[in-house]
Amino acid sequence: MARGGLRGRGGIGRGIGRGPYKPKIFVPRRPFDLALCESSFPRTKPAPDESAFTQALLKRNTDLSPTPAEQTAILNLVTKIQTVLDNLVVAPGNFDACQLEEVRQVGSFKKGTMVTGHNVADIVVILKTLPTREAVEALANKVKEDLENLMKNEIVTKGEALNHQTNERGFEINNSFACVRVLITTVHQNLRKLDPEIHLDQKIMLSHLAAIRHSRWFEENAHHSSIKVLIRLLRDLKNRFDGFEALTPWMLDLLAHFAIMNNPSRQALPINIAFKRVFQLLAAGLFLPGSAGITDPCEGGSIRIHTAMSLEQQDICCLTAQTLLRVLAHGGFKHVLGLEGNASIAKEMSVWDGVVVSPLDKAYEKQQEKKEGEEEDDDMEAEVDESMETTEN
Repeated sequence: MARGGLRGRGGIGRGIGRGPYKPKIFVPRRPFDLALCESSFPRTKPAPDESAFTQALLKRNTDLSPTPAEQTAILNLVTKIQTVLDNLVVAPGNFDACQLEEVRQVGSFKKGTMVTGHNVADIVVILKTLPTREAVEALANKVKEDLENLMKNEIVTKGEALNHQTNERGFEINNSFACVRVLITTVHQNLRKLDPEIHLDQKIMLSHLAAIRHSRWFEENAHHSSIKVLIRLLRDLKNRFDGFEALTPWMLDLLAHFAIMNNPSRQALPINIAFKRVFQLLAAGLFLPGSAGITDPCEGGSIRIHTAMSLEQQDICCLTAQTLLRVLAHGGFKHVLGLEGNASIAKEMSVWDGVVVSPLDKAYEKQQEKKEGEEEDDDMEAEVDESMETTEN
C-alpha cells in the first residue's frame, strides 16, 4: 500500500465519522431593547412623571447651544471662505498651484449640532490635482489673500484679524471669535497615486471623503430636531466621562439617530425616553464584540461602527453606561447631565435615596503577549550575564 493511504482524500485521514469541514457562521446578536419589544412587556402601572427630567434635558441643551454671537461669528467666516473657494472652483484665474473640483461643508456646524465654546466649522475641498504639501500651502495663502481683499471695505476690529496655518489635514483660518478648518482631499482616481513623502496621507484623504458622505446622509435622514438635541447631549457626555472617550462624532450621530427613530412606529421618541435608551442599549452590549451594533450606512460590507474601538474601549464604554444607568434609575439625572456634581459618579461609589451604586470592574483585561523568541533572548541574556560574572571573578 502506498504511503499515506487514503489520507487527504476525505478518508481515514479526516477522522472517522467527522464529515466535511464546515466553517463557523458569525451570527450577530441583538441586545435587549425594550423600545422594540414593548408590546411583549406591558406596563403594570402608569409611567412615572418625568417632566422634571425632560426640563433638565432641555435646559442642558440650551446651556450647550452656541450663543447668538458665536453663531454669527462662525457664520460670517464660513460664508466668506465658502465664497472665496467657490470662486476658485469657477474662475481660478492665474492660480495654478492646484485645481479645485468641489467644496462641501461638513461637521457639526453644517449639521446644526455645534457645542458652545467650540466655534469651529469644517469645509472639505476636493482637488482635481494631487494634494502636495506645497499646493496646500499655496492654497492657504491664496484663500487668506482673497479673504483680505473681500474684507478690505469692511471695518475690521482687532479680534477679527485673520491668521492661518497649515497642518497634516489641510489648513485653518481663524480669528479671535471663530475657526474654519479647510480639509483637503482629492478625487478617487488620484488616491492610488499618492506618495507619502510628497502628498498628504491617504488615510486622511479617505476620512475627508467619508465626512462628505456622512454629511449627506445626515442631511437626508437625521434632520429631526430631537436628534440634534440628543447629539449635543451625547457630545457633552463624551467630554465629561472618560469611558465614552472612544466614541467618535460619527458614532454619536448614528447612536442618536438609532435611539430616536429606530422603533416600531418609526416616529421620533421623546427626548427623555431616547436619552435613557442610549444608556440602556450601551449597557446591554450594543457596542460589544458579537453584537449586531449599528451598521454604517455610508460604507459597504455591513461594517459595524463599534468595531473601530478596541476591545478594552468597548468594555469601558459598556461598564460606564451600566453605572450611569443605575444612577439615572435612582434619580441622579442632574449629576449625569452635569447640572450638579461631577464626573466621579462613573468611577466612585455614590448613594441615591439609600441605594448604593458602585462602579463595575472591567470584564476585559488586555494581555501582554511575548513575541516569538523573546523568552529565548531572555535566557541567552541570563547566560551571558552569568558568564561575564564568572570571567570578572
